[in-house]
Amino acid sequence: MRAAPATLACEAGAEPVPNEFSGTDIPSAQIDAAVAQVDAYAQKLFASSGIPGMAVAVVRDGKTVFAKGYGVRSLDTGVAVDADTVFQLASMSKSIGATVIAHQVGQGVVGWDTRVQKLMPAFKLSEWYATNNVTIGDLYAHRSGLPEHIADFLEDLGFDRAQMLDKLRYAPLAPFRTHYAYTNFGMTAAAEAVAIASGSDWATLSQQALYAPLGMSSTSSRYADFVARANRTVGHVKNGDRFVVTPSQRDPDAQSPAGGVSSSVNDVARWMNMVLAGGCANGTQLIPGAALLPATSPQIVSAAPSNPRSRAGFYGYGFNVGESGSGRVVLTHSGAFALGAATAYTLIPSADVGIVTLTNALPIGVPETLNADFADLVQFGRITQPWDELYAGAFKGILAPIGEHACTPKADGSFDCPAPPADATPAQPLARYAGTYANDFYGSSVISVDGDALKLRIGPLNATFDLSHWAGDEFLMIPPGESAMPGSRSTVAFANGTMTVEYMNEGDQKGLGVFRSTRRPQP
Repeated sequence: MRAAPATLACEAGAEPVPNEFSGTDIPSAQIDAAVAQVDAYAQKLFASSGIPGMAVAVVRDGKTVFAKGYGVRSLDTGVAVDADTVFQLASMSKSIGATVIAHQVGQGVVGWDTRVQKLMPAFKLSEWYATNNVTIGDLYAHRSGLPEHIADFLEDLGFDRAQMLDKLRYAPLAPFRTHYAYTNFGMTAAAEAVAIASGSDWATLSQQALYAPLGMSSTSSRYADFVARANRTVGHVKNGDRFVVTPSQRDPDAQSPAGGVSSSVNDVARWMNMVLAGGCANGTQLIPGAALLPATSPQIVSAAPSNPRSRAGFYGYGFNVGESGSGRVVLTHSGAFALGAATAYTLIPSADVGIVTLTNALPIGVPETLNADFADLVQFGRITQPWDELYAGAFKGILAPIGEHACTPKADGSFDCPAPPADATPAQPLARYAGTYANDFYGSSVISVDGDALKLRIGPLNATFDLSHWAGDEFLMIPPGESAMPGSRSTVAFANGTMTVEYMNEGDQKGLGVFRSTRRPQP
């Protein structure tokens, strides 16, 4: 990593401009009252949700004015959460990583407009123009044209970061710089390029550029560091109507820049104060304002208005950028692991106030609800919407099982699964399906006969899945990893020398889930 330039005093605040004006004034006493109510709102929400553990911090005018833990780190140990307990941040990592990039922009190592292929010559997308012009900023704004959540299924199958970034060249592209699609590995590619330009790996760069200068001593972008912490949480998922410790904890190292940060609310509070101060921390300008501002400014429409009365949502470089009902800019990001993490922060720069909420349970809307309640209290002195109901409804859809023949969850933790049609056409002799099937994106897969059933083997770890017959040449498998919630079932359909895996072949990833037989068809 390049030597850091001499430290600079904090930049002077800019003169107010007309577009900072808000028609809703925020009296100082109203913020005092909002902060005073955080604990009560947090306790109520914590109790009603039933989640195992949570921590909350609030910053105001450059100081941490509230920080507290609730519940336990693990239901198996019962040890209490405090404000220094370390949680996995999931996609909150995107905003934190964006400030690492901004730091390097400020040092002159890269620019937001630096072409990724200039730094990583082997990097390719499926179209020449996008390959040769996509920038760090394009990937941090999710406007490269890559499909939503591209390569997440590869991670579930055990591919490593280098393999997944290489396979982005096979993904179909939407129009370049005009289409928003949220991707973990597009962003990871940009971060990897910056780390290379900095002569470092991403986790070390993050530590040296951001965590150490801010005094974030409990923060890391390495999963091994998280696991080694004495004061850390474990993830929890739902079993029926109760939470249990996740059997397999989430290791996000492959997408570390997009989802691999672990931290405490006390540490995140330091980061929030730096962002609210325009890159200033501890009396010095850690990140030049001109390098940070593009990240916290709209770069693409992420949520188009549904009617002429509604406001659009925007994405900057790793930050959600919106406008609240009070006419104020609000910066946010949530994080979620289906294996047991739900996080969110909200910053209101014009009020110099922010809140972060971290939990150790699968996402059901708790952090977003508390943060929205607090933002309402700050801006209006009252709650304007039933945020708990709105977010619970939104996350219910996200947590639904996937697949045409998915099962329906029941209250006792079991599932109601559709049965094959009573008049289903029998399968062909199983040996006719057996063989190797090729696919550029997912690699080769093998279908084998095991007794009176088929098995699918795929990926670098030779992950093996049982296939159960549904009807005709259509079988079912249970998708792996956290990309598919419990109860999910994917069809595996054979036709004309091809095998199509439903869950790999949906939406803007259509075509990626089609595998072609490498052998001649049997008579």
